[in-house]
Amino acid sequence: MRLSRYFLPVLKENPSEAQIVSHRLMLRAGMIKQQSAGIYAWLPLGFKVLRKLENIVHEEQVRAGHIPMLMPTLQSADLWRESGRYDGYGEEMLRMQDRHGHDMLYSPTAEELFTDVFRANVNSYKDLPLTLYQIQWKFRDEIRPRFGVMRGREFLMKDSYNFDLSKEAALHAYNRHLVSYLRTYERMGLQAIPMRADSGPIGGDYTHEFLVLADTGESEVFYDSEITDLTFGDREIDFDSVEQCQSVLEEFTSRYARTDETHDEALFNEVPEDRRRTARGIEVGQIFYFGTQYSDAMNAAVQGPDGKPVQIHMGSHGIGVSRLLGAIIEASHDENGIIWPEGVTPFHVGIVNLKQGDAEADAACEALYDSFTAAGLEPLYDDRKERAGGKFATMDLIGLPWRITVGPRGLKNGVVELTSRRSGESEELPPEQAVEKIIQIYAGHRVSGL
Repeated sequence: MRLSRYFLPVLKENPSEAQIVSHRLMLRAGMIKQQSAGIYAWLPLGFKVLRKLENIVHEEQVRAGHIPMLMPTLQSADLWRESGRYDGYGEEMLRMQDRHGHDMLYSPTAEELFTDVFRANVNSYKDLPLTLYQIQWKFRDEIRPRFGVMRGREFLMKDSYNFDLSKEAALHAYNRHLVSYLRTYERMGLQAIPMRADSGPIGGDYTHEFLVLADTGESEVFYDSEITDLTFGDREIDFDSVEQCQSVLEEFTSRYARTDETHDEALFNEVPEDRRRTARGIEVGQIFYFGTQYSDAMNAAVQGPDGKPVQIHMGSHGIGVSRLLGAIIEASHDENGIIWPEGVTPFHVGIVNLKQGDAEADAACEALYDSFTAAGLEPLYDDRKERAGGKFATMDLIGLPWRITVGPRGLKNGVVELTSRRSGESEELPPEQAVEKIIQIYAGHRVSGL
């Protein structure tokens, strides 16, 4: 993409309405535009990152054996009355009537829809286990939407629902989701800590939230510092193995880590004092096991091995896809702008032409652009006739991890300048070596484009 042809409405001044870093930088970098309170238009740069996050979530869900589908955003109130949640959910639910007077609602979550699809189509234990999921827009009418996409009313969410014959099988699905979430967040450059949490309106008695530590987090969290030393890494897991998934769960949840809602001071005091930590956290996902709560209410049963009906054990598991953009920025930025991790950056490298219109500089930039494109990478070429300082400021603001600067002086010596956005360090290399270095850097990251 050439910046002269791209739609990137960056702002020079900090927006007065933005209270936290991620909201301010997403507005300044031209990623989003507020349409009404808590509702945003996703502009090209923001939409590009959103799709990259969505692709990672899809890949890890499918890797875990989960099956994608898509539900409507509008639901019939009758299903929620059947489950008993319609009156109890509260004013966050946006209720409406269609032209025929039928009560409808804009989906805040989809346990009822998935349970209804399951009970209409699955009759035998032979069709289990089964986990279905979607990535779909949700709406919760927050009384005070704020912090941009971190606490909006409309948001993109991955929600999956497991259907199992027994509690043991459903808890394996729970563990399978925990493993897939650890892989997902690490691919995005995040450390998301699973913490014992409260189930809220979803229900259930076994649940973990995944929280990214950040000063602007909404939740107060208490944890053993040893947990921040854990990484999933590139290990291979057999998602069908109960033992392997259980082992990962025990590894990542055996140390104390809880939100303020479930904090137990006595248990926390058993942690060695030098390892006790209190911080703020941003929730980016949650997993639930709630047994037969919905299958009992909605009569979702299958014929068991003995021919008798068995009520299905269920769980639901969410990842806040749009919220993740804010969390990543909160965890990865400096005074000049965003610093995208390589796994989710909208463009893999920025090319800055210091003298647009100079034949040699233009040709060198075109050659770099073609080389990256041929390698399956997406460069952003700043070919505008702007001063160098403005081009550097734009690149820093939008946060591409790597920048190649091309100018007549360097080209006379046969080199370009390669700069790391995270460290600020630069080195001069021949153009072909700069290209090869970027290709090697991204070799460890799956590359997907839009």
